[in-house]
Amino acid sequence: MKKTLAHTTWECKYHIVWVPKNRRKVIYGKLKRDVGQILRKLCEYKKIDVIEGTACSDHIHICLSIPPKYLVSTIVGYLKGKSTMILFERYSHLRRNFRGHTFWARGYYVNTVGLDEAKIRQYIKNQQNNESIGDQYDTDLVKDPFRGASSILCDNNIK
Repeated sequence: MKKTLAHTTWECKYHIVWVPKNRRKVIYGKLKRDVGQILRKLCEYKKIDVIEGTACSDHIHICLSIPPKYLVSTIVGYLKGKSTMILFERYSHLRRNFRGHTFWARGYYVNTVGLDEAKIRQYIKNQQNNESIGDQYDTDLVKDPFRGASSILCDNNIK
């Protein structure tokens, strides 16, 4: 759907991915819901449409429709910076784990969507499914955290 500004008709969609500092797996539970709400609210303030988005345990996938009056780097910096401030205000215990008031890592990935919007939306939706399947697989392997995965394979030899 094309949109208009005073002298511009535009359709600019971007697939953006960023990670917490040191790729820590901290986005889960209530924090995961809050991150989604915070990012939606921040986009709403700038009149940016969130087409699709998923918060995984160690990264954020989001597809945004950004007006051409904004640089993508400015919007990503705005989302990461403001969300960090809000998260540290709500979850003060996170400050201990993230030095320098930075929750997100410095870089990000961005790609223009173009004609592949349906594929990218499906990919973003499937991120959560892929992550939950991977988590189940990992927890099945390690039943005793003190003995590790190799002990499960060697239990027959111990007896």
